[in-house]
Amino acid sequence: MTKPDNRPFAIRSYAPEQLREALKRMYLIRRFEEGAEDSYMRGLIHGTMHLSIGQEASAVATCIALTDADRITSTHRGHGHCIAKGADVGRMFAEFFGKETGYCHGRGGSMHIADIKTGNLGANGIVGGGLPIAVGSALSAKRLGKPDVTICFFGDGANNEGAFHEALNMASVWKLPVVFVCENNGYGMSTSTARSTSVKHIAERAASYSMPGVTVDGNDFSAVAEAVHDAVARARAGDGPTLVENLTYRWRGHSKSDRNRYRSREEIEEWMARDPITRFRAELIAHGVLDDAAADAIAAAAVAEMEAGIEFAKAGPAPSPADVTRYVYAEV
Repeated sequence: MTKPDNRPFAIRSYAPEQLREALKRMYLIRRFEEGAEDSYMRGLIHGTMHLSIGQEASAVATCIALTDADRITSTHRGHGHCIAKGADVGRMFAEFFGKETGYCHGRGGSMHIADIKTGNLGANGIVGGGLPIAVGSALSAKRLGKPDVTICFFGDGANNEGAFHEALNMASVWKLPVVFVCENNGYGMSTSTARSTSVKHIAERAASYSMPGVTVDGNDFSAVAEAVHDAVARARAGDGPTLVENLTYRWRGHSKSDRNRYRSREEIEEWMARDPITRFRAELIAHGVLDDAAADAIAAAAVAEMEAGIEFAKAGPAPSPADVTRYVYAEV
């Protein structure tokens, strides 16, 4: 009689090289966000930004289930999604720095990075703005007879927007290949979900639209990977959408102007103790995917890639004033 495989889902389902790459991307997201924060403090970046430090498992574990042909839509807190889907951090920093070598030629900045080649349809400064775009992407795949799936990342604040309800309803009615991934970090700007949302878990709202809804620990790589894997398989089979809610937490404030007065130090420290990178690293070591030395090397490589990305951005040319009207509209 075969013994049941009690290893975590990710360890059972993905090759060691995929898992090592996943850990690298989690470290790279963390180092990128820290590098962006430091650059902002030094006056190299203007405007604002929304950091996803503490939410790395949600982004990377979600995207590990995807192919290059699959697409994502993102949010104003979307740097991690970009990296999880394969973006180059040098071009991302160049976009932050307003350089011509950025993904959007320096016109978009932090909240509007898109990379069509990797299937990233773009971040969005509008709360809930990516929901209808994801439904449109999924509709196009279905109409064209393609097996592609679209992942729609959105935050807990978006679940009370009209676009959320309209998007889920349409996706369910037409059985579209889309997975709605809510990154519930507990706060829509400074308002807790407990004060703003009538259900305990946002995934409960899936029942209103005749689709599965599942809530998982968003800081547990394996839990997220399993939930999204099942949802993607369902979408590819033509059975329609799923709502996945990843319970996670942002260590920093809502944006750079947030003074963080609505959260206690104890609450933040409690969540920091659940660091998703530390947890995933320990899991990989425990199951022999790598050892401490290999994990340290991955962490160091992420630092080097982040630093090289900043230098690439610094050296890049600024957009020419003569080209101010370029890239405003799509070329046909």
